[in-house]
Amino acid sequence: MTYDDIIIGAGHNGLTAAAYLAAAGRSVLVLERADHVGGAAVSAMPFPGLPARVSRYSYLVSLLPREIIADLELDIRLIRRRFSSYTPLPADPATGILVDNEDTAATAASFRRATGSEAAFTAWESFGTRMGTIAQRVFPTMIEPLRSAEQMRDLVVGTDTSDAEIWEMLTSRPLGELLGQYFDDDVVRGIAATDGLIGTFADLDESPLRQNICFLYHLIGGGTGNWDVPVGGMGAVSGALYQAAAAAGAEIRTGVRVLGVDPSDGTVELAGDRVTGSMLYAACAPQVINGLLDEPVDTEADPRGSQLKINLLLERLPRLCDTTTSPEAAFAGTFHINESASQLRIAWEQADRGQVPEQPPCEIYCHTLSDGSILGPELEGRHTLTLFALHMPPEVFDAPGAVEHAVGATLASLNSVLAEPIQSVIAHDVTGNPCIEVKTPQDLEENLGLPGGNIFHRSLQWPWAESESEVGSWGVETRHPRLLLCGAGARRGGGVSGIPGHNAAARTLRG
Repeated sequence: MTYDDIIIGAGHNGLTAAAYLAAAGRSVLVLERADHVGGAAVSAMPFPGLPARVSRYSYLVSLLPREIIADLELDIRLIRRRFSSYTPLPADPATGILVDNEDTAATAASFRRATGSEAAFTAWESFGTRMGTIAQRVFPTMIEPLRSAEQMRDLVVGTDTSDAEIWEMLTSRPLGELLGQYFDDDVVRGIAATDGLIGTFADLDESPLRQNICFLYHLIGGGTGNWDVPVGGMGAVSGALYQAAAAAGAEIRTGVRVLGVDPSDGTVELAGDRVTGSMLYAACAPQVINGLLDEPVDTEADPRGSQLKINLLLERLPRLCDTTTSPEAAFAGTFHINESASQLRIAWEQADRGQVPEQPPCEIYCHTLSDGSILGPELEGRHTLTLFALHMPPEVFDAPGAVEHAVGATLASLNSVLAEPIQSVIAHDVTGNPCIEVKTPQDLEENLGLPGGNIFHRSLQWPWAESESEVGSWGVETRHPRLLLCGAGARRGGGVSGIPGHNAAARTLRG
């Protein structure tokens, strides 16, 4: 059969592209290897006998533009979290920094208690204001044709010399230097730094600047940098996109294996079938589409991810060493554990030698404090936790028993800031096993086709043109005119955003 558009991959970006293209009256076929849609943006019930729908891989939303939600009339509700973060001091976990978005005075007092001075909070506020300006100016460009680096600089900086200084450092010097200029306190510097290391194996002071790009993406979402909770879990996001694509007329097939792609004539080989499209879209990782082509579209040598994800169901929230902060406040935002700048460096050095970090830096997200709808009524009062450990590249899991060792080290890192071990409050499923689900980079590669377990499909790229030929393009084009990237591996891909799907559809519909 022949279609206008054939999309390989039914993750949230593939579904976004399908919805836009089908709504424009084009015939659209979406092919998905798994038996379900959603890719990494799915919910699952991993604990036998317990109705807890956890966001299995991706878990928060920041980069999804409101324009896409409006254009596709998506039935998605996002909740803004009152508490941005909580960070117990590694050397004194009875004291912590609680960032309360609704109480500036309380936040300032928290910084003062933890650091012993007013300077840390003043620097925090100043840095947040500067980065907020950048977010407001950069984020709207994510669904427009690419600007040049110079055009983006002019848009962000204007005539403000102070903005020029921070922009130049952010885009040309290692992130560690920028944060060092703003923050004297090791812990505060680490709180800011972690946004540059989520899923990215990098040292803060290295020159390729992968950490800087990751940092920028984490701070521009929605023009505010806020990370919101999807009501119903991440499966509600991909479910809404599926409904939009299907309602517009897209044909979506699951459980289909693509055997080969010929972009010269638009042929896609399937097991026992062949389909043809005027345009083809890779909503899978570039390395995956490379395996189906004679001429690759991407040749990145090191696409490694760097994270360990642990999903938990708890009988209740654990008590903190810090008795001045309630667990409900601490766990409501991002809970930073052993993530000072110096601890991040030590962990990176150990992982770079192929070792599981002795005290893994990690952070926690609790969905149920914002949205209890993911739990059945019989689980009222219980809570889900997502524990996300940094500096965990694939090679640290190669040795026998490494996964168990990494999980144990990560839980021990968490326990170092709790008044009781997390194991004492973990719920048990109907078979009597503790409710713990573990996902390594190897699991992400095997289950989702993410090379090296990279949650961004490949290293993130600056969200502007890096060559003259890219200016005015959509960042989705490949060397094959009939083949576009519409997954996270496109320029301006990464995170749950729908941006590559939108941009690939725009490239076809608008030229």
